[in-house]
Amino acid sequence: MKFLVSIVGWAGFLMFAGSGFLSAQVVSLHTGWTLYPTYDVRREADKIQVGLPHTWNAEDVFGRINYRREAMVYQKKLPVPKEWAGKRLFLYFEGVNSVADVFVNGKRAGGHAGGYTAFCMEITDFITPGQEALLAVWVSNAYRTDVLPLSGDFNVYGGIHRPVRLLVKEANCISPLDYASSGVYISPVSISEKRAEFNVKTLLSLGTEISGLEVRTTIRDASEAKVAEQTTPVTSRNRGAVLQEFEIGNPNLWNGKANPYLYTVTTELTHHGAVLDVVVEKTGFRYFSVHPELGFQLNGAYLDLHGFGRHEDVAGKGSALDYEDYLRDMELILESGATAMRLTHYPHGKPMYDLADEHGIALWTEIPLVGPGGYTGPGYMQSPSLESHIRTTLVELIRQHYNHPSVFFWGLFNELKFDYDNPVPLVQALHQLAKQEDPSRLTTCAAFGAQEEFIGLTDLIAWNEYFGWYGGMPKDMGPFLDKMKAKAGKTPVGISEYGAGANIRHHAWPPEKPAPGGPFHPEEWQTAYHVGNWKELALRKYVWGKFIWVLTDFSSSIRNEGGKPGINDKGLISYDRQTSKDAFYFYKANWNPTPMVYIASRRFLYRSDPVAEVNVFSNADAVELFLNGKSMGTQAPDEFKTLLWKQVRLIPGQNTLEVRAKTGSLELRDSCTWILQKP
Repeated sequence: MKFLVSIVGWAGFLMFAGSGFLSAQVVSLHTGWTLYPTYDVRREADKIQVGLPHTWNAEDVFGRINYRREAMVYQKKLPVPKEWAGKRLFLYFEGVNSVADVFVNGKRAGGHAGGYTAFCMEITDFITPGQEALLAVWVSNAYRTDVLPLSGDFNVYGGIHRPVRLLVKEANCISPLDYASSGVYISPVSISEKRAEFNVKTLLSLGTEISGLEVRTTIRDASEAKVAEQTTPVTSRNRGAVLQEFEIGNPNLWNGKANPYLYTVTTELTHHGAVLDVVVEKTGFRYFSVHPELGFQLNGAYLDLHGFGRHEDVAGKGSALDYEDYLRDMELILESGATAMRLTHYPHGKPMYDLADEHGIALWTEIPLVGPGGYTGPGYMQSPSLESHIRTTLVELIRQHYNHPSVFFWGLFNELKFDYDNPVPLVQALHQLAKQEDPSRLTTCAAFGAQEEFIGLTDLIAWNEYFGWYGGMPKDMGPFLDKMKAKAGKTPVGISEYGAGANIRHHAWPPEKPAPGGPFHPEEWQTAYHVGNWKELALRKYVWGKFIWVLTDFSSSIRNEGGKPGINDKGLISYDRQTSKDAFYFYKANWNPTPMVYIASRRFLYRSDPVAEVNVFSNADAVELFLNGKSMGTQAPDEFKTLLWKQVRLIPGQNTLEVRAKTGSLELRDSCTWILQKP
């Protein structure tokens, strides 16, 4: 099968508004908010000023399992100019965690359950042009049995933790109310190097008079040259949705990091030629497949999908991220040489999808149906309200991110258990729903504990397995995958999580496996763990995706290990993004072709053994080690870009280590200092 996707959404609205058109305005609502707790009747006395995105949990989660899961009220005064008379106003929330009720001038305008998907509501009937309106958003992140996630090894940060905007539209407009999508969907018919055939469906929200209305869609390439255009009159038959068929010859394919080529699609609603509304998108064309023996194929060629899981969690901010936070994470992803990311364990903020489109990173994105322990007791699966919420969340995920060329896989769950109810019927229903919503992509899931019951319920399957951390040793990864591949038959298999903890202040040589829940997590074992696991994974082309757990350390209130209460330290980068751990550079040497050399265990500053081993990662042809200015010899890296100098004798006090390598005319150097302490 061959597929096409495109970007759609807020970037388009902002581009249009910024270009000077007044028919589709976007007003940022990020400032001027106050916050107070719902339980405090003194309200005015306890109000604090906040800006969005915001969470009230950014600092209170560390070492507290019972962190604040409560209800708060956000308020803001909204000026409504007289010029908006006859306009339609929509509030668009990118994410409110976890349940929101929205009031305008004291009247409930709508609500939403689920903190990681967007929602949109019309407020035209609640305001009066020329009079200031009062917005109030009641927000709760309290635990509920009918709202995802029910469990998980991460924090549920309360608040309006993603941006909010006001859309000002004409009476006839492109609808933003279809599960908070942009109202424009691009669907593939047939994509190849010779031809891209696809449909563009535009959803409309119209009054009774439709005479003279038309939908005009224009497609431009990266040089802004027009490659296709079509205008369709609005009639009584297509007044709800206008479908347009397109064909582009010799398309420039979106080809991952090698060529993340994007087209621009402009969809306009016009009235006798005058523009009423517009959505501008970036669009990518590509086709792909996954084979149980040959792995992932993009545009007919093999692509090794390897990368990380990622949480939206930054030190000091929690999940209330700014664009700069997304950009910094993408820069780290690109530095590592990753080709793919698993956006765990919920739909992420829109900037991550846009950046993946722009930089060619393949995405697995999923709903917050998360375990272990997701089944809290008998009768869980018999909850109609919860099942309805799960289905709605999946539809929201798909429709809001339908057109991103970077998205290849819809994830249906993570680590479900069979303690009480049988989850198979629900997974089957979710798979069918996903295929109904979007037949152009594949479904997948993250099983664990060698579960076989889920094989065949989704298009693909992957496992969370931690050989060398929670049990076994790194060398067990290969035999496990071979075994599961044999059991899976025609269902391609992958690794959705593998990882080990590390505190950058903890060190030990030689590396020894620590207690996962213990207080000591040496960085050296994390490195040895990843070297051992990658040696098994790299040899198996059939593994369709290989995802490290996790890109960065993140906060989890239930954890007290590795010397850092409230932190899951399996990240290859520190929680504050300031330090990349040794294992990060092992993968950089293997994944990123940019020449590099790196001395591992550099933070193991104070030594007691005068005889040391020096572990180095490099993708150069040869590396020379110097100790206190004296050459210790030259080595060539092995096939996994590692080098090891044994029997390196330190002198008492300070020792300077330096490695040098050449790649063409480029000279590479890295150095660190170790101190040999007196007995």
